[in-house]
Amino acid sequence: MAVHRKRFRVEEAILGQVPIPEPVDSETAAIHREIMTELHAIRAQMAREGSSQTLAAIDASAAQQVAEARAMLESYRAQIEQCEKLKVELDLIHDAINRTKREIAVLHSKSFTGDEILRLNGELGAVVGGTEEATQQILEAAEAIDQAATALDRVGSPEQHKQLTDDIQERVVSIFEACNFQDLTGQRISKVMNTMKFIENHINLMMDIWGGVDAIKAHVPAHVDTREGDDRLLNGPKLDGDAGHASQDDIDALFD
Repeated sequence: MAVHRKRFRVEEAILGQVPIPEPVDSETAAIHREIMTELHAIRAQMAREGSSQTLAAIDASAAQQVAEARAMLESYRAQIEQCEKLKVELDLIHDAINRTKREIAVLHSKSFTGDEILRLNGELGAVVGGTEEATQQILEAAEAIDQAATALDRVGSPEQHKQLTDDIQERVVSIFEACNFQDLTGQRISKVMNTMKFIENHINLMMDIWGGVDAIKAHVPAHVDTREGDDRLLNGPKLDGDAGHASQDDIDALFD
């Protein structure tokens, strides 16, 4: 239980709660006023010192809060800058993806549709079939010419001689006709090559979108040769300027 102490009248007078009674005689009153003046001065000084200390504490706290706010603001600014840089990078990636999609769409509409692929397969199949057919026709004609030339030395009648001569000429015409396959083959292969060049150009564009060939090389998987047996030895026929192929002179040198 709290104990309440009785306050003296001088304390109440100092605190301003009760009026200060005036002493009876003038000498006592002068001393009393001097004492009360000093007490009021002490009270005022204490109040000023307390206010100064309070203001100093408030100023220090405000300065600390301002410093913390500035540090937080700088941190937010740094984060905003990082976010802006990240947004720029994401925009570039988004643009690259969209451009790549457009290139793939062009390839799909121009070259990767079912009809176009079937057309290319048909062209290449026709080249192979036409080449085989022409080769067979030329070989048959050459064989017939050889047989007719051999028989030509053995016949004596002019009729048989003329018949064999006509047969040889007919076979020669057949060879000329068979050689026309080159024209059709060239046209078909040109179609395939144009399509392949179209695909190659758009693939190169996609590679440029993502930084060019050097940037793509870092993602190229290691080449693994899965061929077995004789297939590992077959690397021809070679093109002009290809390196790493043995020439006929090299082969002949093995038998010297």
